[in-house]
Parts: sequence; structure tokens; C-alpha cells
Amino acid sequence: MNFAQLLIEAFRSLAANRLRTALTMLGIIIGIASVVLMLAVGDAVRGFIDKELSVLGSNQLIVRPGQPSGEGGVRRRAGEVPTLTLDDAAAVNALPTVAAAAPMLQGFFQVLYGDDNSNSTLLGTTPEIFAVRSWVMDRGVPISDNDVRSANRVVVIGERIAQEHYFKRDPLGQVLRIEGRPFTIIGVMAGTGRTLDGTDLGDMLIAPITAVPVRMPRPGLVHYISLRAKDNAGLASAEQDISELLRDRHRITGDKADDFSVVNLANIAETGNAIGAGLSVGLGVIGAISLLVGGIGIMNIMLVSVSERVREIGIRMAIGAKPWHVLAQFLSEAVVMCIVGGLVGVALAWGGAVAVNSTGKFTMALGVSHVVTAVVFSTAIGLFFGWYPARRAAKLLPIECLRAD
Repeated sequence: MNFAQLLIEAFRSLAANRLRTALTMLGIIIGIASVVLMLAVGDAVRGFIDKELSVLGSNQLIVRPGQPSGEGGVRRRAGEVPTLTLDDAAAVNALPTVAAAAPMLQGFFQVLYGDDNSNSTLLGTTPEIFAVRSWVMDRGVPISDNDVRSANRVVVIGERIAQEHYFKRDPLGQVLRIEGRPFTIIGVMAGTGRTLDGTDLGDMLIAPITAVPVRMPRPGLVHYISLRAKDNAGLASAEQDISELLRDRHRITGDKADDFSVVNLANIAETGNAIGAGLSVGLGVIGAISLLVGGIGIMNIMLVSVSERVREIGIRMAIGAKPWHVLAQFLSEAVVMCIVGGLVGVALAWGGAVAVNSTGKFTMALGVSHVVTAVVFSTAIGLFFGWYPARRAAKLLPIECLRAD
């Protein structure tokens, strides 16, 4: 009996009990669809996290006011007293272990875009921020040192703001009003994605730090300093240099607590990757349980099939079939049932991915690797859970089979 004959016999036997075969395959279909969808979801989540973290850039550090709390991020805590200044940022920028540093003032303001009125995040900073965050321009120019020195009311807008408020005209040269003050648009940033405080890059406004209407207890204070170390290996050295510099500038001696904290954003990236990996593992375990249940169903039905076809097995052996022929026949039926169920499960998963993508809120893609994984898992399940019933059928004696009612 060759491979083609095995397949023909397998399909013929399965077709003889269509309803039972379909119900048995249902477990495999659901299991494979779950595994494929969950693998796709895991990949999509990791891709989403990587995309969001890429906006942060690499080798990133944040200097924020207040004592170290062990918490990342840049959101200011209630009651936090500003202690960092523009001069602190300039001194940090001059350190040999620091590639670039930018002081930051941030606020949420009412902005008038022509006839459109909305609330937007305004970031007051210096030109160094583009080197720190690896931000690039889609068109126009970024803010300059001259803009900072002269407190020019110019602004760079995010890509989404340009699309929503200036989709029918060129935003460059247009005037918007922040808290009633006119600012001229000189550039549009490229890209979108979450920034350090959770704001989308495409929804941000960037202006010279000396021109933004952010109120501070006294002139020269900033909310925090964003900086990039020269290389990833030098992050620890940069942290130490910054701490020593600011302690000296703030006249902090001995055992006195620092009035600032240095946050390494690599920890945020590591946490995000760990979440993505953990999610994939968790989803994979759920899918594996689904497949296990489906595999047990296959074994159960194959055992029932063997008990129902005892006389058929005896006749086949009586006319010359070897035990391995019987084993191969029942094993092929289990494998065929699993592979067909797996392919149907892939189709079901593809439909689910299309439905999710149609919402526009999440992007899932089923690749060749997902299909290959489904076929391999299906074959493995058929072989594993079909082996015992097939082996039991092959061990039956012809005489006992022919005596069976």
C-alpha cells in the first residue's frame, strides 16, 4: 500500500462518517485557529511596542526634579518643586559622556488652528531635542538656537495635526494661536508614536523654550532635561557624571539627598519587551491547551473507530494485510483529520485577522510562518494522539477480529 492509497483510504473512511468527522475536527479547528491567532496577536503586540519605543530613541536618560523614587517616566508628581534650570541643561550638554541634552517645558493648551479650536500638548525646548529623540522633519525646518535666543514665536507641528487641520493647504507659514498668542508654523515633524509622557508625536507642538507660555515659579526653571548618552555602554558613566555635576551645581554635599533624579529609559524598553514576550507565552499556553483538548478528542474518536471496525481489520489481515498496514491506515486517518482541521483553522484565523484589521485600531498579519506552524502542529497532533489507537488496531489478532460480533 503506497502513500496515495493510504490517503484515498483515509478520506474514504472519514467520509463514511461525515458528521462525526466534522465534529471531531472542530476541536482541532478551534485549537489551531486559537494558536495561529494568538501567535499573530503576540507578533502584532511586540511590533506595536517596538514601534512605540522606537520614538523614544536609544541611549536615553531623563533628569527630573525630586528625589529618586525608583519609578520611570517623566510625568511630574503632585507637589513636585522644580529644581532644574536652563543652565543645568547647558552644563549637562557639555559633559563628554553626553551626546546631546535639551531642557523641557511642557503644557496642555488651547490652540486655535484658523477656524479650528482644540487642545494640544506644547513642548518648549531647544534644537538639541531633535538629536536627543532622533526626530526628523517631514518638511520645513526645526527650531533654531536663534529662535531660542530671540524668543521667536515659531512652532513645529506634528504630522497628525498637519493632516487634520491643514489637509487642504500647506501649513508652513500659517499662523496658529496658543493661549491667544500668534505662532508661525515653520516645520512639520515626520512620524507618529507615543512619546515619553504618553502623548502621540503626531499631536505635539514644539516651540522655543523661551517663547512658550508655561508659568514657572521663577524664570529659567524647567520641568525636566532629556538627554542622550554617547553610547549604550556609557549610560552608567553618563548617569554618574550627571549626578556629580548637578550635586556640585546645586551645592548638595555629604549625605544630603539629591533634589533631582536620573531615569534610565532603557528600563522602560526592557519592560515593554518583557511584556510582549510574556503575552506571547501566555497566549501560546492557552492555544496549546485548546490543541490538547482537540487531540484528546481525536484519540477518543479513533478508539471508537477501531472498536467499530474490528471485523474489517480482521478481514484485511486475513487476506494478507500486515500489522503495519493497519497501523498506517488508522494513523493516516488521524493525521488527515488533523491537517484538514488545521487548514480550516488557518482560514478561520485569517478571517478573524481581517475582522480585527477592519476596525482600524489594531493591525494583525498572518505570514507563511503561521501557516507552517499550523501544519506542523496539526501533523504532530495527528501522529501523537493517533498512535495509540492505530497501534491498538495493529495488535489485534485476525481470528479474534473475525469472531467479533
